[in-house]
Amino acid sequence: MDAKDILGLPKNALPVAQEKKSRPQKDSHRKPDGISREVYALTGGVPPLMPSIDLSQLRKRPPADEKITWQWLPFTSSARKDNLQLYHWVRVVNGAPPTGDYSFAKYNKSVDIVQYTDEEYEKHLTDPAWTKEETDQLFSLCKQFDLRFIIIADRFPTSRTVEELKDRYYHVCRALVVARAPSPVDVSGHPVVKEPYNVSQEKERKRALSMVLSQTKLQEKKDVEVLSEAKKITESRLAAKVAEEVELPVASNVATENTEKTTIPGDIVSPSPSVPVPSAVVAAAPSTLAADNAATVASLRMLRVYLRTYALDQMIQAASASAGLRTIKRVEQTLQELGVNLKPRVPTKAVCAEHLELRKEILTLLNLQKQVQYKETENSSFRDNPYEAPGTPKDRMFVPDSMNFGVSGERPGKRDQKRKGPGRGSEAPSSPAQSNKRPRKLKASDL
Repeated sequence: MDAKDILGLPKNALPVAQEKKSRPQKDSHRKPDGISREVYALTGGVPPLMPSIDLSQLRKRPPADEKITWQWLPFTSSARKDNLQLYHWVRVVNGAPPTGDYSFAKYNKSVDIVQYTDEEYEKHLTDPAWTKEETDQLFSLCKQFDLRFIIIADRFPTSRTVEELKDRYYHVCRALVVARAPSPVDVSGHPVVKEPYNVSQEKERKRALSMVLSQTKLQEKKDVEVLSEAKKITESRLAAKVAEEVELPVASNVATENTEKTTIPGDIVSPSPSVPVPSAVVAAAPSTLAADNAATVASLRMLRVYLRTYALDQMIQAASASAGLRTIKRVEQTLQELGVNLKPRVPTKAVCAEHLELRKEILTLLNLQKQVQYKETENSSFRDNPYEAPGTPKDRMFVPDSMNFGVSGERPGKRDQKRKGPGRGSEAPSSPAQSNKRPRKLKASDL
């Protein structure tokens, strides 16, 4: 008898207690070598955005013969004109304090303000809207506040706008630069002379900026719609203009040569030399190629900025769009035989134009070779049977209606039709392999 029997509890085991929730393990950040534990604890384990010192310098131990101490010493800065003496902690090695200027004095940058004499003012700088006292005070404030015209306008005694102060200052600087130069040509590239300050433009810029910043969301949405519509109109006009010009940017005479040439592109030439090419398709070839070129030029000009290699690839694709895959491979094979790279190593404008022209001439050569092969096959077929017109079927003999009778009642052309293979129509031209066959002679049973 145990405690469970006394308490009336069942003898089976108690339900399994809920598993303790596993606490997420904290990521242990290892202290970098060369940093003391106290200093690393101050950073909270987070490294600085930019390293203040190289890691190799931290691991570097100071020489044993050097005694380094930190002392509270006075210093002066060349950036100050009042020779103010301040104190800071300085690293002293072997009891010798460092010498030289204050290390942060090099960051004290100031603007060089031009100065003028009374004679120069009377000769070159007089202005009815400004007195000499106001001009002197303006240049004094410009030197004191380093051309911060917002502060200068706030400190100026009279009511002058920021634009008026800027206009007066830059007008005086420009007049002094031109007057002190030996000739105006020598200072034509000076920023103050080359780009003079424009008061009206500055006021218009600030007015437009104020309007933009005070716009509502609805007005911004309408402006975006208007700009997108204007962009579409500009692109359509540009495409129409390019289509009228029909010229490439790298070779302006491509359209003229395509019109003068009598050859046809690769896909217009039939893969079989015995199939004739329609004249209407030949006449439409230059216009199709010119339209592809115009579309390519329009798409490139819409990009505004693009690589010349990308433009060359687009031009090559447009020029070879009408050619078949086998023809394109033959063009590339011909380029390799000539020792020409498929893509120029130095893609300048002149090199790209010559490369594109070479590809078109090779394509023209291949088309001419196909045409010559077709004409030679046609001529050989005509020499074998001069009584037949080129391209007419040779396996069928023409029999007039008056001879259409016989004993068996069989039509004369029926036996010939059985000899023909499947898929050959009567209107299809004869193949080169059948050009050596002679027409069958009539037998007595056929009459």
